[in-house]
Amino acid sequence: MEASPAARRILGHAVEVRPAERRAVRLAFAYFFALLAAYYLLRPVRDEMGVRGVRALQWDFSATFAALSLAVPIYSALFARLPRARAVPLVYRFFVVNLVLFWAAFRLELWPIAVGRTFFVWLSVFNLLVVSVFWSFMADLFTAEQGRRLFGFVAAGGSLGAIAGSATAGLLVGAIGIAGLLALSAVLLEVAARCAVELAKGRASPRSEDAPVGGTALSGVSAVARSPFLRALAAQMLLFTFASTFLYFQGTRIVAAAIPDPTRRTAFFAAVDLGVNVAAFALQSLATGRLAVTFGLGPALAAVPVFTIVGFVTLAATPTLIVLGGVQALRRVGHYAFEKPARDVLYTVVPREEKYKSKGFIETVVYRGGDLLAGWSYTGLAALGVAASPLAIAALPLGGASFAIAVWLARRERKMERP
Repeated sequence: MEASPAARRILGHAVEVRPAERRAVRLAFAYFFALLAAYYLLRPVRDEMGVRGVRALQWDFSATFAALSLAVPIYSALFARLPRARAVPLVYRFFVVNLVLFWAAFRLELWPIAVGRTFFVWLSVFNLLVVSVFWSFMADLFTAEQGRRLFGFVAAGGSLGAIAGSATAGLLVGAIGIAGLLALSAVLLEVAARCAVELAKGRASPRSEDAPVGGTALSGVSAVARSPFLRALAAQMLLFTFASTFLYFQGTRIVAAAIPDPTRRTAFFAAVDLGVNVAAFALQSLATGRLAVTFGLGPALAAVPVFTIVGFVTLAATPTLIVLGGVQALRRVGHYAFEKPARDVLYTVVPREEKYKSKGFIETVVYRGGDLLAGWSYTGLAALGVAASPLAIAALPLGGASFAIAVWLARRERKMERP
């Protein structure tokens, strides 16, 4: 997979890549591109299914949490027994088989309500697991120093894939339908699996170990309970997803009332995703790595908490569709461009078992646990007649707590990185 001289020059301007790292970085970029393109082809479909079942969203979030609680021990057991060169592609190919089954159900229009709600839950599980596997793999391949330089650019591959997936979904959903989008997604997921196989063969990183990580199916959970660093990461994840879910519930109800046509809603969700990912891609390509090297992880980790505080203050003052959309977009851009790459660097300083198992637990069960808590909280408060402005004000302390944890995590990572 040799790059042209022009591609090498572009890569050199965007990120500081050393000669021995070039192949691994290109493969990681392509891998994440295919993975997120596959997901973003499906995301507008999931959002459309969420709008159709808007009155039952809290139950769908509960089902997602239950599904992840079952899936994560199986995932942990897989990595305990198999080397990453086999375990990572196996996860993706399992989901390819799932997509084929959903393709048949949508194509034949079987049980539309049940299949739609099942797909909503399935994609919520799929997204978290496949992305968590990817970044666990990256944290296992690269060191913390490499992560600061390279993870922003690797994340840009995902944003470019998200742009391609969103644009393709918006352009083609009317012509090929939901089943066609699922078929394209399955092909891209197989491409991601093959990139993972090639990465596992390489020796571009000082971390070339490919033995099974060992331990038990639940050892990642017990590690979180023992480690202050991992507990802080779990708390940060819980605070992030709680705020995100509040915004998602509000936005879903507003869109359901404003856009009655399902195809137009799907195209609308695709357009929003496209705008967010274009902005994230530009920042990841040009700024994230350079800023992390220059200023450390603190500012990147604190970006979303700051955006949350500013956004919720604005939303409390002006609870409108335009402001809501702006707050959602700002938080998502900050998350993809700064906070997520920086958070993934944090896992480079923990043991291999925790890279896969504890990270997988935090980014799936804890993440969806926050969804579950926020979803039922939002539903209960809305049933009591609480308006948007008080809800936004109530979220402000969460932003403050998240900011404090972000600062602590950045300082602690520096100490753990030193020999």
